[in-house]
Amino acid sequence: MTPDLLPKVESFTGRKVTGLRPLSGGSVGRVYLVEFSNGGKVVAKLGPGLAPEGWMLRRLAAETRLPVPHVVHDDDDLLLMDYVPGGDALDRGAQLHAARLLADLHSHTWHSFGLDRDTVIGGLAQANTPAARWLDFFRDQRLLAMARQALAAGRLPAVTMDGIERLAGRLDRWIDEPGRPALVHGDCWSGNILVKNGRVTAFIDPAIYYGHAEMDLAFSTMFGTFGDAFFAAYGEITPIAPDFFEVRRQLYLLYPLLVHVRLFGGPYVAGVEQVLDRFLG
Repeated sequence: MTPDLLPKVESFTGRKVTGLRPLSGGSVGRVYLVEFSNGGKVVAKLGPGLAPEGWMLRRLAAETRLPVPHVVHDDDDLLLMDYVPGGDALDRGAQLHAARLLADLHSHTWHSFGLDRDTVIGGLAQANTPAARWLDFFRDQRLLAMARQALAAGRLPAVTMDGIERLAGRLDRWIDEPGRPALVHGDCWSGNILVKNGRVTAFIDPAIYYGHAEMDLAFSTMFGTFGDAFFAAYGEITPIAPDFFEVRRQLYLLYPLLVHVRLFGGPYVAGVEQVLDRFLG
């Protein structure tokens, strides 16, 4: 944290800063734990385009029961949030708790797929123009939109882009319309779930929109976030439709894979190509 930001933090919090240290994470920006003279703590996130993240956290806090950090201040370059304890593993108890929390989040619905404003995922633009059909929204504003971002950044080969466009034209073979739009976290992996003493204390770094609940479920399998205990508990609350694990999970994984291609390139391209090989033959 540069010295000129310390007065900002003190101004926005009304407290005297006595210490700070870097925290892990922060692939988009730098993250610090800020300590105050009265013993309080906040997390400061620095980087470009942070205002949408603050807006999403405020919205989740106001409209859902999903635990998220309280936002103290947000602007384009600085996000201040109350410190939430975490650091424990997603053990069985935490996974059961996460299942209840996500099932409740997914019970929130809207008149369309999308959102009333655009957001971000991993600092990347995420369009949310409302659409009446899930297939159209997923194809145009998730799959093709992120593939084009990755192609423009020089991280997705043109031949792979051709395959994505061919797959996009055939999605109706495997994807059915859900009964209703569901509010999703949008970036659901273990690094964005804080756990303490067998309970989820907060979900962080949201990329919210109204889509298909299976997007969160699929995303969680990308890095092995949840196991059988989570999916069994979730399924008891909201039954998981047939063929999710065998078919749709891999299709929906294309979006986070493409996000990682855009951000990091390299090894994630192979993951995209494996999905294309399976569905295009």
